[in-house]
Amino acid sequence: MPKTSTESVNTTITTSQPASMSTASMPKDTATIFNPAKPAMVQEQLKTDNVEPYHHKANHNQNRSIAQSGDATIHATTSATASSPTTAAPKIGFVSLGCPKALVDSERIITELSRDGYQVASDYEGADLVVVNTCGFIESAVQESLDAIGEAISKNGKVIVTGCLGKEADKIRAMHPAVLAVTGAHAYDEVIRAVALHVPKPDRSNDKDYNPKIDLINEAGIKLTPSHYAYLKISEGCNHRCTFCIIPSLRGDLVSRPIDSVMNEAMALKNAGVKELLIISQDTSAYGLDLKYKTSFWNGMPLKSKFYDLCQALNDLGIWVRLHYVYPYPHVDKVVQLMGEKKLLPYLDIPFQHASHSILKAMKRPAHSENTLARIKAWREICPDIVIRSTFVVGFPGETEEDFQCLLDWLVEARLDRVGAFTYSEVEGAVANELPNHVPEAIKQERYERLMTLQQDISAQKLQEKIGKTLMVLVDEIDFDEGVAICRSYADAPEIDGHVYVDDITAAVKVGQFLTVTIDDASEYDLFASYKG
Repeated sequence: MPKTSTESVNTTITTSQPASMSTASMPKDTATIFNPAKPAMVQEQLKTDNVEPYHHKANHNQNRSIAQSGDATIHATTSATASSPTTAAPKIGFVSLGCPKALVDSERIITELSRDGYQVASDYEGADLVVVNTCGFIESAVQESLDAIGEAISKNGKVIVTGCLGKEADKIRAMHPAVLAVTGAHAYDEVIRAVALHVPKPDRSNDKDYNPKIDLINEAGIKLTPSHYAYLKISEGCNHRCTFCIIPSLRGDLVSRPIDSVMNEAMALKNAGVKELLIISQDTSAYGLDLKYKTSFWNGMPLKSKFYDLCQALNDLGIWVRLHYVYPYPHVDKVVQLMGEKKLLPYLDIPFQHASHSILKAMKRPAHSENTLARIKAWREICPDIVIRSTFVVGFPGETEEDFQCLLDWLVEARLDRVGAFTYSEVEGAVANELPNHVPEAIKQERYERLMTLQQDISAQKLQEKIGKTLMVLVDEIDFDEGVAICRSYADAPEIDGHVYVDDITAAVKVGQFLTVTIDDASEYDLFASYKG
């Protein structure tokens, strides 16, 4: 059964994810975490919803927005219970590019603009100004961002640039001198000030319908995901200096949020109806290191700003908690124990990047692949249901056929559930650019295809093992014409993993609902199930 798509309804927000990664957990022509799509306007209409005072996404039957940009599909609605001003508020357009961490930045900017009385435009022409949140992870993402800026200037004329590429202000201004302002990543206040400078805040003093005591956006803010899941960013920046990566130069060193701040947002999201939290950062398992694991108080209890302690506290919320971007530190083993105790989703997104000792050393990554295999085995003993997702770089400078075969052999033994891969490409400012023995493009592509074919077989085998079992799934979408619910299990993160397609759905089933289903069939990437109600 093919994956279904949905038409745009009401308003839309479109984001594009960075660069050229594909995943063996999804078909090659399906959106993945590193698959750029042509950027389009973020379009968001603040609406009154007296029934649900806050939903970072509304349900699929009311106030829902879906936009499709190439292969990527992003859901959006509003979370405000806003009154309707008697005079038209200025409208801001928004283009959001990049990873989920950048999406969270976009959410925060849109929330602050909305609190200041701005509306979000439905198209370029209807916007008084356009904000472009850029990605600068690799060269293809840089070009994507520059193209998006050019499109916004061409179609609107008044453009503010923010995000990772904002670090390269001279490059942006050289190509697009008409931009009004350029800020770096997570520079929220600078963006808000720049918008207000060029498009003043609306004056509500004469608006009799406006009451600042009730015209408020919920403390969780506006979210650009469906109402039943949300990304929760716990820190910014990274202390590692991997030779292929420039994230520290774009976003700085590790800066963790105090644990009470994280937990307050998590609780607000739960209270808003969120069923699943996706924990993100540049280096999730380093959380709290910069704070020296400072103790804060939440709900009257002392909590250390520490990865393990945070995971324990999130468990108390009683909702799905999914961990992304987990660096393989030794203390991750303790968190896997929590998964084995069913206190977290048994899902670990952990970027191993390669298996060859020499390549890992050149990358400045942990260089003991045999240790990672032993740890994976130990994790599965502690938590037999654990699903492990990872990403790998193919064709890194100096990678020999022997190095690549080492990676393939490692994958055969590791039998990871989800694998993303991308061919190495130079990034301006990356140390790896200066390494010798760059791999020809044709060889990179050939190795990439071999890896993906291998992992596709592994994925298919692992999914076949699910047939006949029962799983709890979360409903993401419903096609009532076909009687099919598009769902995810604990093994499936949004956007980057597969789906569970559930047949014979009745009108009683709702988006955001948990179902217990029986797995009837499997493909290389997806499961097919039945629901007896």
